[in-house]
Amino acid sequence: MAILDEISNEKQRVSEALARVDTRREKLAYELAELEATESVLARYSKGSGVRRTILTGAGNTAAPARARGKPPASARASSSLSDQVLALATGKTQREIAAACKAARPNHVGVAISRHKKAGRIEERDGRLYAT
Repeated sequence: MAILDEISNEKQRVSEALARVDTRREKLAYELAELEATESVLARYSKGSGVRRTILTGAGNTAAPARARGKPPASARASSSLSDQVLALATGKTQREIAAACKAARPNHVGVAISRHKKAGRIEERDGRLYAT
């Protein structure tokens, strides 16, 4: 009986260690996805950070920076957009898993982002799972 007890204790110890390793792996995968999303955002904004264009005002010769229409300045936006998060999370996950991972976004917004990526050819669907191309 002592040998059986030792075997069951060892089996319990190994399964607990495997659970810890699996939890750590999931945490590292999440951090990697966050880093990839941040990297893509930085790459996007580092390209356009050249010389700012200025326009002359009608009253005098003082120059004012040109304002882009539509999106607010980069400092006012979140560090990574939902679209970038969705693209970073498309690593063999289902649409529901991606929507659950984007906690701050509504599921229909995640669906729209996925649809846009599919239409642009950046995400493809295989066997119900989404993969970045």
